[in-house]
Amino acid sequence: MPIYEYKCAKCGVFEKEQRITAPPLEKCPTCGGPVHRLIGHNISVIYKAGGFYTTENRSQEYKDKAKEETKTESKAS
Repeated sequence: MPIYEYKCAKCGVFEKEQRITAPPLEKCPTCGGPVHRLIGHNISVIYKAGGFYTTENRSQEYKDKAKEETKTESKAS
């Protein structure tokens, strides 16, 4: 689940783990004051399973051509 940052006028910035489909918070869970959801600047996604990289799912034909190009480049050098 994603973690969203919120800013409360009294409490400051805090994080809340929520589903993507969940509506944004309107009240601070600590003081009950109004909050604003912040736009994150350091967004990172961690995939915990195989098959997410394009290089993992390459066809054998692609791999063979890549090897040929590597050999050609090393001979040219």
